[in-house]
Amino acid sequence: MTTSDVHPQPWLHHYPEGIDWSTPLTRRALNEYIDDAEIRFADRPAIDFLGRKTTYAQLAAHIRQAAKGFQNMGVTKGSRVGLCLPNTPYSVICYFGALRAGATVVNYNPLYVERELAFQISDSETEIMVTMDLKVLYPKVAAMLNQTESLQQIVVCRMSPILPPLKGLLFGMVKRKEIAAVTDDETTMRFEDLINNDGQPEEVEIDIEQDIAVLQYTGGTTGRSKGAMLTQANLSANISQMLSWFPGLRPGEEKIVGVLPLFHVFAMTAVMNFAVASGTEMILLPRYELDQTLKTLSAKKATLFPAVPTIYTAINQAPDLAKYDLSSIRYCMSGGAPLPLEVKRQFEQITGCRLVEGYGLSESSPVATCNAMTGTNKENSIGLPVPGTDITIHDLEAPHDLMPVGERGEVWIKGPQIMKGYLNQAQETTDTLRDGWLRTGDVGYMDDQGHFFLVDRLKDLILCSGYNVYPRMVEEAIYLHSAVSEVTVIGIKDEYRGESPKAFVKLKPNESLNETDLKQFLEDKLSKIEMPSHIEFRDELPKTIIGKLSKKELVAEEQAQQA
Repeated sequence: MTTSDVHPQPWLHHYPEGIDWSTPLTRRALNEYIDDAEIRFADRPAIDFLGRKTTYAQLAAHIRQAAKGFQNMGVTKGSRVGLCLPNTPYSVICYFGALRAGATVVNYNPLYVERELAFQISDSETEIMVTMDLKVLYPKVAAMLNQTESLQQIVVCRMSPILPPLKGLLFGMVKRKEIAAVTDDETTMRFEDLINNDGQPEEVEIDIEQDIAVLQYTGGTTGRSKGAMLTQANLSANISQMLSWFPGLRPGEEKIVGVLPLFHVFAMTAVMNFAVASGTEMILLPRYELDQTLKTLSAKKATLFPAVPTIYTAINQAPDLAKYDLSSIRYCMSGGAPLPLEVKRQFEQITGCRLVEGYGLSESSPVATCNAMTGTNKENSIGLPVPGTDITIHDLEAPHDLMPVGERGEVWIKGPQIMKGYLNQAQETTDTLRDGWLRTGDVGYMDDQGHFFLVDRLKDLILCSGYNVYPRMVEEAIYLHSAVSEVTVIGIKDEYRGESPKAFVKLKPNESLNETDLKQFLEDKLSKIEMPSHIEFRDELPKTIIGKLSKKELVAEEQAQQA
């Protein structure tokens, strides 16, 4: 069989009650969700940030002011506005404000080191970057003004104004050492000045099918990270798919805890976009801390809690878990990494809430499959295709041929949430998209009821605590050490993080180096997530017949040791 042939879709006969796979999906400009929320949920809290609440009416007004401010800075349709922020109200305001101004949002991980920032800024041609006045963020973003050609201006947001009055005062006094000295010149604008206007931006005509809403960087080991071009239609379709997946959802009544970073595609869709579309209150935490997360879930009576497996694991193992009431949680969705079965069972037992695993990629906006919130929920499965999404399993040796039910092959996905392509990567786009089908690089199979299971990855991408870690980036950093001759990085099992990077290093003749010294050398070149958990020095590294460094032998060795 080929993809042009009629292929089995057994999930159609085993779909969750109350959900229709063929339901019409909403495809609209993302700002229309804000407009609707302002009308339907005006006085409803949109954001609760460490106790300071913002209503949907206030949020909509701030977004319009931010849009007008961006336009005053020169933003026009297609301009690239970068967001390098922790979870704060600024993240939501500037995301939707940039979109309303006609810009494309480029998401940046605040953990990036300078070389990663420089590459992504240059590749995306980001012109304006929004960040915080924190020492861990502002200096490295400001350095990009001189290291890149495209970046012209920085919008700096302050922490104190978004905190409750007393907390804001205390932050200014106690956390003064964490505040960066911000340059006062034409390259820098304060957020307060950005929104100091009448809140009446120029209307921008949006082509939802063609206009890129978000550049979401992803990647693998064949090169540097790639910017997945997600259109307005892609993202709105995925919102619609998620809304339909929760038949018991109560618009305007739910509370979602946003501990996952909003710059990550999972949280961008499953927390921020989903919340705005459903009038849900976003309880945002600037970073993940177990105690604070548990206190928030309990005290705020949260009803929705999307997270990654490492967070659910940490909750299960919390020593003082008994003092927290988690009974208000209704829906939990796990993504970003495989969900261990024992973690799922234990969390469900503790909370009484069903924890379901979903699957997706940056290229699919991201949600492609999910287990049902009610009814059949198969263990170790990534679930059923969400509405309007088709999935096929392809022969690894002959990609155009389909595999029979139960047989392993490469997972291909088709649906309205599939990206337009990769920015500036015509060949990568051609290789990845085939007649509207996304080649995932993941190996899996489908059972006779249409549930999908993942068994392996073709790509060498490492999923560490829900974050993408690209072996090539780690390898490039290690190569910067003068004693290193060759290096290969693979992902190994990690009980807490799911996976972690391990580096195999060959030194140059007559050179000496140990793990401690190499990690110290890498401290300013890699984020904590990217730092190898183990470094092994070898006299020789495996190579292919044509002399390329090979990972498969090392992967097999690690798997044999852990078996």
